[in-house]
Amino acid sequence: MSLKKATILILSILLIDQISKFYIKTHFTLNEKLEVFSWFQIAFVENEGMAWGTKISDFVSFISDRTAKVSLTIFRIVAVIGIGYWLKKSIADRSSKTLIFAISLIFAGALGNIIDSVFYGLIFDSSLSQVATFLPEQGYDTIFHGKVVDMLHFPLWSGVLPEWIPFYGGEYFTFFDPVFNIADMAISTGIGILIFFNKRAFKNS
Repeated sequence: MSLKKATILILSILLIDQISKFYIKTHFTLNEKLEVFSWFQIAFVENEGMAWGTKISDFVSFISDRTAKVSLTIFRIVAVIGIGYWLKKSIADRSSKTLIFAISLIFAGALGNIIDSVFYGLIFDSSLSQVATFLPEQGYDTIFHGKVVDMLHFPLWSGVLPEWIPFYGGEYFTFFDPVFNIADMAISTGIGILIFFNKRAFKNS
């Protein structure tokens, strides 16, 4: 895959990701849901931390939530720079199309979520009990303290688990419960390709 094609792919994912997030922020209030199908909902949530809403401060108690948030955002920026270098080198080395495609997906997804973390606190006001305004006089937070916008929810099955299931038997359970976004999908797909098509991806390495 050429640099031109990889760039088009990355920009396309970024555009779709950001348009969907802008739409949700300017049309939904926080925690508002819209059922499209019984197995698919638009559910607006904001993620302050890592995957599954986890925060660094959950593991390192002496770090405040705000310090942890900045640390996570800086880590994401450093990581995306590294991924960008990996992508550039893979293209220069004429690595497999599978590898370049996968790295492009991961890069686009990581960059999409970084935009939220860095800028959304400045360019939007709060979504709590109101629809957010784009470019308000004052945003809901400062630079590096933005929250990642998630909206895709696929509750494929909900019900009470059988009693014989260890630990969770008898409890109400939803599969699949996490809410995510287009950027998350790109990252997960790229990582999945590297895992399941490893030999094809690294065949020229």
